[in-house]
Amino acid sequence: MTRRPRRNHTAAFKSKVALEAIKGEKTLSELAQQFDVHPNQIKIWRDQLQEGAKEVFSKDSKSAKPEPAIDVKTLHAKIGELTLENDFLETALTKAGLLSAKK
Repeated sequence: MTRRPRRNHTAAFKSKVALEAIKGEKTLSELAQQFDVHPNQIKIWRDQLQEGAKEVFSKDSKSAKPEPAIDVKTLHAKIGELTLENDFLETALTKAGLLSAKK
């Protein structure tokens, strides 16, 4: 008996199979034959879907927090500050003979 190569299922496929299992219209064995997946795998996906559903409806969901706004003025100020420092250091090193005039 030859072994089947490892398969990677998409999230869409997993959710489709798990939803069918949750509906309960067919047994796990019937779903396993229909989707060519082991019944234990279907049970695992069903349990994961049920656990994930709790997070969707929770009020303190991490994904519900908005991303912090990017302060462009602060970033431009920092860029200017670093550019000024680089220019100063380049000039000082060139005068000291540690940096060649070529770039």
